[in-house]
Amino acid sequence: MEIRYGVPLSKGWDRMKHALFNPFDLGKWFLLGFTAFLAGLADGPGFGNGSYRSGKGHWNFNSFADFFNTSREWLANNPLWFMLIILGILFLIVLGILITWLSSRGKFMFLDNVVHDRALVSEPWNQFKTIGDSLFIWRICFGIIVFAVVGLFLFAAVSSGYDFHNNSFSGFAAALRIALIALVFFITMCIAKYISLFLSHFIVPIMYKNNISAVEAWRLFMPLLTRHLLHFILYGIIIFLLYLLVFFCVTVIGLFTCCIGFIILSIPYIGAVLVLPVSYTFRALSVEFLEQFGPEYKIFPGRDDNDINEV
Repeated sequence: MEIRYGVPLSKGWDRMKHALFNPFDLGKWFLLGFTAFLAGLADGPGFGNGSYRSGKGHWNFNSFADFFNTSREWLANNPLWFMLIILGILFLIVLGILITWLSSRGKFMFLDNVVHDRALVSEPWNQFKTIGDSLFIWRICFGIIVFAVVGLFLFAAVSSGYDFHNNSFSGFAAALRIALIALVFFITMCIAKYISLFLSHFIVPIMYKNNISAVEAWRLFMPLLTRHLLHFILYGIIIFLLYLLVFFCVTVIGLFTCCIGFIILSIPYIGAVLVLPVSYTFRALSVEFLEQFGPEYKIFPGRDDNDINEV
C-alpha cells in the first residue's frame, strides 16, 4: 500500500474549486461558511502569557508570594468582587462548554456538506445529534484530562523553581530537573495536539461513515494508527507546515491591506466565510488521506476524478 500526501492535497484542492467556484455562488459560500464557523468554534485555543515584575524590574518568588498573599487579602476584604470573579469564571466555563457542544455538531455538518458538495444547515444539524453529542462528551473529558495534566506540570515547575530559589538543591540539579520537566511537558503537549488532530481529521469521518460513538471510532482507528504510525506522524507535520504557510499568506495579506484584512478576518462568521477555501480544502484533504487505507474508509460518494477536475 502506497500512502501519498500530495495526491490527497491535490484532490482536496480540486474538490474545493469545484464546490466553491464552479460556479461561484455567494449564498452557498455563506451557508457553508456558517457550518465551517460552527465546526471551528472550539479549535485553536490561545493561552495568554504574562509575567509579574517587582518594583526593581525583575521577577522572583518572593514577589510572586507577595502578589498571591496580597490578592488573597484583597479578595477577602472585597467579597462582592470575589463573587463577581467566581460568577465570571463560571460563565466562561459554561460558555466554553456551549461552544464545544456547538462545534461538535458543526464538525459533522461541515463534513457532510463537503462530502456531498452541498450547503445545508438544518437537516445535518438534526441528523447528527447523537454522534455530535458523543463527540462533545469525548472532547469535554479529554479537555479535563489535558487541563489536569497542565496543572500538574505547572505545579511541578513552580515547586522546582521554589526549591531552586531557596537553595534546596544545586544549580546543576535544578537545571536538570527543570529541563526534564520542560521536555516531558513538551512531549505531552505534542501528544495532546496529535490526539486533537486525529480526532478532527480522522475520528470525526469514521464516526460519520459508520454512525458510531467517539469511543467506538477510536477503537477502529487505533489498529490503523499502530500499523501506520510513521505515516500519521508525518501527516501531522505536513498539516502543521501547511498551516504555517496559510498563516504566512494571511499575514502578508493583512500587512498589505494596512491591517484592514486582520480586522475583517477577526470578525468570527465573516472570517470563516473568507477563509472557506482553506477550511474546505483541509476538510477534504483529511478524508482523501484516510481513504487511502482501504475501502472500509471510503467516505466520498463514487465520482470520477475527471469530473472533479473540471472547474
